[in-house]
Amino acid sequence: MSDVSNDGFVPLFDGVSLAGWRAAPRVYGSVYPGGPSVLEHFNRLGLERPVEPEKHPARWKVEDGVLIGEQDAPGSGYGGYLVSDQAFGDFELVLEMRPDWPADTGVMIRRQRDSWEGFQVLVDHRPSGGIGGFFGNGLASFSAVPFAIDVALDDAGRPIGLKADDPATSMEPITQEKRSRLSYAADVDDFLDVWRWDDWNELRIRCVGAMPVITTWINGLKIAELDTATLQSPDYDADAVYGVLGDRGHIALEVHDNDEMFGEARWGVGAQCRWRNIRIKELPAGPGGGSQ
Repeated sequence: MSDVSNDGFVPLFDGVSLAGWRAAPRVYGSVYPGGPSVLEHFNRLGLERPVEPEKHPARWKVEDGVLIGEQDAPGSGYGGYLVSDQAFGDFELVLEMRPDWPADTGVMIRRQRDSWEGFQVLVDHRPSGGIGGFFGNGLASFSAVPFAIDVALDDAGRPIGLKADDPATSMEPITQEKRSRLSYAADVDDFLDVWRWDDWNELRIRCVGAMPVITTWINGLKIAELDTATLQSPDYDADAVYGVLGDRGHIALEVHDNDEMFGEARWGVGAQCRWRNIRIKELPAGPGGGSQ
């Protein structure tokens, strides 16, 4: 990697190609290390299993300096990931994002190269979605989120901005348990004050430690902080997680599948997720990992 800036960041995306990244289909592994497979979980819940998801990946392209992820065809795909070739230990990652409404996406860190395990920073820009919180892919599916959002509509029913999700009608309500897993949780009104509707928003992620403390900011506002070493959630075992992930992993951008409740299937549109100015600064290893 080259082109180090004065602040120590180097680009992860060259603005013209997918060099340094590889596409990966949305395939599943175990629910948690040593646990049952996600597909077995689908069977127990009576959910439809994905059919040959590796043949229905997300599509990735670059246009005008912007990295775009989308379904290959709206309503047909299972989503997928764009995974960095390089793995990282302690770091700060900064990028700009501009998801459609609705779009279910996110940024994975400490991800395995060839399997789905990793910590996901949520960018669920859809009904009852969380932005800046966390989910454990293959890590007991823990949810640690500070708030949930929904869309504000004009008189004609057109989306015009974000609003707080109504717990009375939420499809995925925020609970005190989800918030209490965080060592810091922003207020939804503060988030709404800084979020730019139908525009670019900056996401900053800081990941420090062998079992990392992960912190997120949106447009300079601290959103959430999670200590993965002390996290308490059903079936989550920090030692087992470390055994799978180690202290380094890949960065991955996500395009989710077409969820009937939350995504394109409900709204009848094909969503895109866009990223630009993706850059990273590696930090000294250790519990401090650099300045706060």
